[in-house]
Parts: sequence; structure tokens; C-alpha cells
Amino acid sequence: MSDATRDAAAENPKSLSADDELLAKLGYKQELSRSWSSFSNFAISFSIISILAGCFTTFGQAWNNGGPVAISWGWPIISAFILIIGFTMSELVSAYPTSGGIYWWAAKMGGPAAGFFTGWLNLIGLLAVTASVAYGCATFLDLTLSTISKGWADGYSLTRVFIEFVVIFVVAALANIFSGHLLAIVNNISVWWHVAGAAIVILILIFIPKTHQSLNFVFTDRINNSGYSNGLYWFLVLPLGFLLTQYTITGFDASAHLSEETQGAADGAAKGIWRSIFYSAVGGYVLLLAFVFAIQDVPGLNKGFGAVDVIFGQALPEGWHFLVLLISTSGQLFCTVACLTSASRMTFAFSRDGAIPGSSWLSTVNKTTRIPGNAVIFVTVVGIVITLPALKSIGGVPIAFYAVTSVAVIGLYLAFAIPIFLRWRMGDSFEPGSWTLGSKYKWMNLVAVAEIVVISIYFILPFVPSGWIFSGDFAWASVNYAPVLTIGSLVVLAIWWNVSAKKWFTGPKHTIDTAVMEAFED
Repeated sequence: MSDATRDAAAENPKSLSADDELLAKLGYKQELSRSWSSFSNFAISFSIISILAGCFTTFGQAWNNGGPVAISWGWPIISAFILIIGFTMSELVSAYPTSGGIYWWAAKMGGPAAGFFTGWLNLIGLLAVTASVAYGCATFLDLTLSTISKGWADGYSLTRVFIEFVVIFVVAALANIFSGHLLAIVNNISVWWHVAGAAIVILILIFIPKTHQSLNFVFTDRINNSGYSNGLYWFLVLPLGFLLTQYTITGFDASAHLSEETQGAADGAAKGIWRSIFYSAVGGYVLLLAFVFAIQDVPGLNKGFGAVDVIFGQALPEGWHFLVLLISTSGQLFCTVACLTSASRMTFAFSRDGAIPGSSWLSTVNKTTRIPGNAVIFVTVVGIVITLPALKSIGGVPIAFYAVTSVAVIGLYLAFAIPIFLRWRMGDSFEPGSWTLGSKYKWMNLVAVAEIVVISIYFILPFVPSGWIFSGDFAWASVNYAPVLTIGSLVVLAIWWNVSAKKWFTGPKHTIDTAVMEAFED
């Protein structure tokens, strides 16, 4: 915004669009290109949730920790809780449609400390989810190539998958740096790819397999491949299987992070959040049921660590098997691009307010593309580094992958919980936007926070008995390092805040003249 435009806006607030007026009232000038439609905003969250990613890559977590029951009953129950979380966040983004999203809300309602901790939790979660999606994409790319080349299948190694992971990350970064408008188009295409792709996979699994499992098997059978005692099935094993749902249906905060690039953001971003959750929950459930019904050999699936590709190998001829993997891998590539977009916008916004070392570099926006390219590079490098432990495995399974997914879930959902609780604490003094829960916030916000606390406790626990440090068969390769990263990060942040950050971090900084803000508030 030029000096002349600022002066004109101060004298006549109506000279700007409704979106720019609201953004100015919140303290920011329009720097990013507002070229995204409401559908594009929905599309990025839908793409990040990506049932073609999470349902495929973490199916084994639910299978080994609960079996069919973790899927047929666990998915819809956990999805309902996540939808409640989505509704509470929709109300918040409608009131405060900024790229900072989650941490901005926390700072607005709870002060600088709340904003600081929320921002870092959100950033850690976004970095982890981007890395985990890219790694899952690499795994499925390798599987896809293995179905058409025996030599490729025989040469499998975690090192090769990691190299593919790096290549995918770089490709996603280049797509993000090139053009914001192109990203919107890519995400629009992604929606239809996910809808059509999931439908094709479901139809293939209905008509191609020779036999299908019974309703009784799908809705009542329990499986425990975790190594834990069956006596812990309901209290420990099954809840660990819920990681499938909680991890898959996450990242919907992207609608908030892209709100400064969305037209009609106060309404469009709010609907983008809850609609992406709802449609993903329905589509993902049908897709997962198709997986379970198509199982031909349960012992064989158990030997394959519950990997969903084992089901396809059992149930489908080679050509159909390849098509299913190709659809999923492509969907996961779309998802990686979208995750990187969301994480880079959060990095940009948090840096804009000086909260990250190197903020001046990270908050730089390219004058031609109007994209925070440095933030994209930062997310790419960090994502590659934190996934290095996936080069090691236990029994051929990269346990570190599931640890990264746990970090993503814990970081993101804890970040969500803080502003949700603060909004509940504000009560009727909260000034809602055009999309509001009305009085229903009184119970929805509390239910949302309670669910987040419970799942966060479960997902820092070891996935296998040998992951407990006092266990007789303890092995470092079995350790869930999610608590090390999350709890360790919180300790570091607490020290940093008390020693230094509280002296200079005062919350969101205004990038627009005070006179302009006051003009919009009048």
C-alpha cells in the first residue's frame, strides 16, 4: 500500500475492498496477492487433509493397533470430534482472517505469551506434517515404481526412499516459489483429483477382488500387533490406532493461513475449514471401508506390518494395483505442495512479527510473484533435516515416520487448543465475524480442548513395548521421539521466553498506519 493509498484510506475507509478494510482493522496492509476464491481456500485444506495420503500411509498404524474396529468405529467417532474442533476454529478465522491464523488469535485474546507459544507449536506441527506427507509420498512413489519394475523392487532401501523424498520436497518447493495464482489452480485440480481418484479406487476394490470380508469382520474384529498385552487393548492399543484419523484429518488450518490471499475471507475461510473436514471424513470413511472389505489374507497382512499395499497386492491384478498406487501417489504429491504452502505462510506471518530468528529474511516477499520464497526454502530444509532418522528402521519399518506424524498431530492440535480455550474464556465479550457458533461455543470449545489433551497424551507414548526406556528389551530404534521434540521444544521455548523473548516479543506488529486502523474502527 503506497503512502497516497494510506492517506486516502484514512480519509475514506470505503475506498478499499471489504477484505482490505478488515485486514487494515487488524493492523496489516495487503502484501500478498488476494487471488484465491473461497473454493480455492477450501481446496487447500481439503488437499492437505488428503484422504489419498493419510488413509494410505498410516493405515498400518490403525491395523496394528486395533484392526478393523479401529477403522470402522474409530474413524467416524474421532472425525466427529475433529469436526467440532473445526467449527470452533471457523468462528475464530471469521473474526480474525490473517495469515498468522492460530497464533494471531491467541495473541489477540491471551496476550504476547499465548501468541508466542501457540505460534511455535503451530510452526513445529506444520513443519512436521509437511515432512511426513512428503516422506509418505516418496514411499508410495517407490511402491508404484516397484509394481512395474522387478529390478526396482529388488533394489529397495530406506536410503533410496529418502532420496526420493528429497526430490519430491524440492519439486514442491519450486511449485510454491513460482506463482501464487498457479498454486490456487493446482489446489483446485487437487480437489477433483482426490474426489475422482478416491471414487475410482473404491470402485476398483468393490468390483475387482474375487472375495470380500464380511460385515461381521469389518465391524467387530480386533487385532493387536503392537506387542502390548491384549489386556491393554481398549485403554492403550486402540487409542494408538486413532493416529490414523487424527493425523489424516489435520492441516485444515491452511484455510486460515491463506485467508489474506482469499476473497471474502471472513466467510470463505471459515467454511473452508469445516467443509474440508466434513467431506474428507465422509470420503475417507468409505475409502477405508473399501480397504478392509478387500482384504484377502489377514495373516499375510499382519506379516506385512499392516501396510495397505499388501491389501492391493492380495486383491488386485498387477495393472489395477499399479493404477491404485499411481492415484494415491499423485494425490500425495498434491498434498505435499499444499502443506508446503501452508507452512510457508505461517513462517512468513510469524516472521513478520519478529518471532523467528532471521525474521527479516524469512518475511521477505518477492515483489514480482508476491510469494514469501525464503519461507518456502526454510520449510523445505527443516523438513528434510527432521526426517533424517527415517533412514533407520526396526524390522524394515521406519518408526521415525510414525514419530514425525505424532509430532505433527501434537504440535498442530495443541496450537489449536490454546485459542479455542481463550475464546471460551472470553465468553460473550468475543466479537464474532460473519460466521459464528452463537451460544454453542460454550460446550463445543470445551469438548474440543478435552479431545486435544487426551490424544496428545496418547501420541507421546511408545508405539511398541520396546520403546519404554525401562523395558528389558528396550531399543533406541523403537523410541517414539515425539515427546522429545514436543516437550523438549516447550521447555526450550519456556526458557527462551523468560530469558529473552518476553522483553522484545509484544505480539503481532502492525504494518499499516495507526491512522488507517483508527479510521476503520470508527
